[in-house]
Amino acid sequence: MSTSQQTDPLIGRLVDGRYRVRARIARGGMATVYVATDLRLERRVALKVMHSHLSDDTVFQSRFIQEARAAARLADPNVVNVFDQGQDGEMAYLVMEYLPGITMRELLREQKRLSIPQTITIMDAVLSGLAAAHRAGIVHRDVKPENVLLAEDGRIKIGDFGLARATSANTATGQMLLGTIAYLAPELVTRGTADARSDIYALGIMLYEMLVGEQPYKGEQPMQIAYQHATDSVPRPSARNPGIPEQFDELVMWATERNPDDRPIDARAMLDRLREIEKELAVYPHVVRAPSAGIVAVDDGVESGELTKVMPGTFTAPTVTEQVDNATRLRLRSRRRARAGGWVVALVLVLAAIAGGTGWWFGSGPGSLVGVPDLSGRTLDQATAELATQGLTAIPAQDHSRDVAADLVIRTDPGAGARVDKNSAVTVVVSLGPASHDISALAGQSLDAAKKSLADVYISPAGDPTQVFTDAARDTIVSASITPPGGGPAVDCSKGCSALEGSTVAFEISVGPVPDVSGQTVDSATSTLKAVGLNATATQAYDDTVPDGRVIRIADRDGGGPFRPGDTVTLVVSKGPELIGIPSDIVGMTIRDAVSALEKLGFQVNAGIEDGSLPLGFKYWDIYKVRATNPKAGGSAPKGSTVTLTPSL
Repeated sequence: MSTSQQTDPLIGRLVDGRYRVRARIARGGMATVYVATDLRLERRVALKVMHSHLSDDTVFQSRFIQEARAAARLADPNVVNVFDQGQDGEMAYLVMEYLPGITMRELLREQKRLSIPQTITIMDAVLSGLAAAHRAGIVHRDVKPENVLLAEDGRIKIGDFGLARATSANTATGQMLLGTIAYLAPELVTRGTADARSDIYALGIMLYEMLVGEQPYKGEQPMQIAYQHATDSVPRPSARNPGIPEQFDELVMWATERNPDDRPIDARAMLDRLREIEKELAVYPHVVRAPSAGIVAVDDGVESGELTKVMPGTFTAPTVTEQVDNATRLRLRSRRRARAGGWVVALVLVLAAIAGGTGWWFGSGPGSLVGVPDLSGRTLDQATAELATQGLTAIPAQDHSRDVAADLVIRTDPGAGARVDKNSAVTVVVSLGPASHDISALAGQSLDAAKKSLADVYISPAGDPTQVFTDAARDTIVSASITPPGGGPAVDCSKGCSALEGSTVAFEISVGPVPDVSGQTVDSATSTLKAVGLNATATQAYDDTVPDGRVIRIADRDGGGPFRPGDTVTLVVSKGPELIGIPSDIVGMTIRDAVSALEKLGFQVNAGIEDGSLPLGFKYWDIYKVRATNPKAGGSAPKGSTVTLTPSL
């Protein structure tokens, strides 16, 4: 056992009182896989354990548990079985079927491209497994060669449903675009949505790679590859490998149509067409043998290219042809060399140990992991460039933020400081700024109700509300103005408006009407107003109806608007009716002229005979003159009062 195996604290541990950990098989960005013994059923299993630094992350935990539930729902011979899922203290784990063998990625590395019989055998099995998933309403979302397992006993299975989702939840946000970019469907790149047809696209790319020996799109940056998926059509495989039958050209082109509606509706439809091709070509799936080995694959949605490791021992990729393959020839050659002498074997073992240790260190050990930098406050271009220096790929996503300005990075997933495999994808969440909300009319609402509704959209009071005297009920909002975050002109929201989260609102609320003090004495009115927080001063004015010394009214507020507590109001106090002077030259005027002059001044006029007992007829008004007045001419009398004229010839 290597030093790294010995230092792994889980080696030899009994997990959950049932699973004895024997050795580590593989390590990915989210979990490590061990071979373990199920003591209860006495069988060998693969134990997938979530990394301890992710155990407190509810998002990763939910993805981890989702893998167990998704795979457990699929009782299909071409899907890796999940036996159990549990929690031992802070350690979350899955118990999976143990499959000694290799992944299709390793087979492609060894053979470059696959033969038609090999391709048919593997695609038939993978499509069968995915058909069961699609029939159960599950989208895999991460179909790629690393997740196709070729067992040494000839079985072919698809595994790693860690990104799987129900088909009804088909929106893929930035967190969910963790599949390998080389296999991402155009709709995942452009719209972030996925369904069973997105798995079909990935299968089409994988089929192209099996037939040609390389992926259809290349680029220096992963985003260049993603752009080609969204804008270009996958070329015919026969353009690179003329020996490919036309039926496979058509199958690849059908599966990789940019428009999802033009692809097979699900894996069952594609499998039906593949089996028609098998009949047309008279080539059928078969697996005849596989040499001894002991590995299992793990991929947590973080592309590393080196997630599959080998247990101690010798293995060769299983073959699906009946001819002597490259792997068999390599084994025979190795045996002849082994007979050359024990010293050669010893040397090879030493070199293998060194190479294995170096490979582990840089492949899945500490040397393969890089830290996600803190990108908070960067622009997307800056974040993309900084991740590229670490060998990581940025996948942009957006979210609203009240704290981070628009177009700057809010966070990443995985978060800053997390250790991930090189070439992993990191979701960079860029701020859209605060979210906007439509606010209903605030005037007329109670203060408590308005505060509660605004708090739900993260709008807070700017301070204590301004109180004003109005006819509205106490604590009713009279007006409200909202200031956007960071300052700027306030918006009147009394009748409703649109406002950003993080804004502040200034309220003006009613404390009820100003008390009516008309008719009261100055002292009484002053006392009444003081009780509601108003001061009083007085001024006088004539009034024909309000008695002298009584309050006529309250004058308007200086500057206009309603009164506020603490203001000083002006009481307009009556001086009684206004006194009007009686002209002295009234004496000697004709009765008609005197009556006209006095009425213009606002008096009532009574014209009598000499002794005043009877009124003077109108026909004599131009003959008789005023001899005296009561009140006396030259004096004064209240406006509207009656002046009596005493006539004489």
